[in-house]
Amino acid sequence: MTVPQDNVTPAPPTPESASADSLAKAAGQAAAKGGLPPVHLWDPPFCGDLDMRIARDGTWFYQGTPIGRAALVRLFSTILKREDGRYFLVTPVEKVGITVDDAPFVAVDFTARGAGRDQVLTFETNVGDTAVAGPAHPIRVTRDAATGEPAPYVMIRAGLEALIDRKSFYRLV
Repeated sequence: MTVPQDNVTPAPPTPESASADSLAKAAGQAAAKGGLPPVHLWDPPFCGDLDMRIARDGTWFYQGTPIGRAALVRLFSTILKREDGRYFLVTPVEKVGITVDDAPFVAVDFTARGAGRDQVLTFETNVGDTAVAGPAHPIRVTRDAATGEPAPYVMIRAGLEALIDRKSFYRLV
C-alpha cells in the first residue's frame, strides 16, 4: 500500500540537512513576499551550527570562503536572528548557529538632515538596511580595553547592530 505524498510528514531537519542552500531557498521565498521575513515569529528546532561567519568588516564567509554574491548575503541577512547572545539563521523549519566576530552589520554611510535637536541621522548598512538614529535605533560607543579605541554601533533591528565604519564615525565627531 502506498501513502499519498500529501499525508507524509517530513523528517525534522538535522545539522546534516541544514545547509546554506536550504537557508537561501527559504530566505528567497520569504523575500519574494516583500519586506523582511517575520523571524521574530519563527521558533524552529535548533539544527546545529553552520560553518558560516560574519567578519568584523562585514564580509560573510561560508566554509572559510567569502560569499561573493551581494544578493545572497542580503538574503541571509534577512533571516538573521539574535537569541541569548548568539546569532542564528532561521527559517520556519530550521535554525542554525553562525559565528559573528563583532556586529552582524557595518554602517557604511549616513546622511544628516537638519541641525541641533532637529537633526536626523539615517544610517545605511553593508546589506542595504537603513535605520534612523533615535530611541528605537540608539547609537552606543564602547572602548577597546587594550587600545582605548572607540567602537561605535547603531541598532538596526531586533537586537542586531551595525558597527559604524571609521569614515562615518569621524564624520559624526
